[in-house]
Amino acid sequence: MTEQAPEPYEPIDEDWRTALAIVAHPDDMEYGAAAAVARWTSQGKSVVYVMVTSGEAGIDSIDPAECRPLREAEQIASAAVVGVDNVEFLGHPDGVVEYGLALRRDIARAVRRHRPDVVITTNFRETYGGTFPNQADHIAVGRATLDAVRDAGNRWVFRELLAEGLEPWNGVGQILAAGSPDGRHAVDITDHFAQGLDSLKAHEAYLAGLGGDMGNPDEFLESVARMAGTRLGVRYASGFEVIRLRM
Repeated sequence: MTEQAPEPYEPIDEDWRTALAIVAHPDDMEYGAAAAVARWTSQGKSVVYVMVTSGEAGIDSIDPAECRPLREAEQIASAAVVGVDNVEFLGHPDGVVEYGLALRRDIARAVRRHRPDVVITTNFRETYGGTFPNQADHIAVGRATLDAVRDAGNRWVFRELLAEGLEPWNGVGQILAAGSPDGRHAVDITDHFAQGLDSLKAHEAYLAGLGGDMGNPDEFLESVARMAGTRLGVRYASGFEVIRLRM
């Protein structure tokens, strides 16, 4: 019995100007979405990164107090490689991010401040497909992002944001979740794959402490991008689950 080939990807709607990427940790954007960001910034689009944590619990050999500024610096350098010059850190504790009102409020605040056309996040599903489990912070942040984007548009949710001078924002047309097993869309990153790879390599200390397949950026990203490219009909692609908020 032959295994059924995955469905082809559809191209992502790129008729937008500004995006806000909201993820749990430094390095989350670089494992698959950074090359897409490089494509979009090369088109003149503006992308801002928001890190919910600073990834301070991500390197076993470095105490979190020492690790925090190191990982923040690596993320800022990494973002610059793909044309992103604005990186914010919300300061939630790495590894124990809790879905809840505090997280939703912080994300809604960022959405209202930046007023993006598109929000980018990472996989919020329980797994990456099959039985390989997702990480708890990714799930919490992804799900909170879905809710906070709608919260940002409701005047009567988080009324304290009004007192901060932040008016509601209903302008987000779609949320793009990178790395989702339910992804059905992708963008061609063939011309920007090298930038995405260099962006991940900027996380030098993190990669040195990681090891394993994911600690080898060249092989890991090439494999993922090539598989996605096959489904889009190009050499390399970056896949996303698209959540449309308006038709």
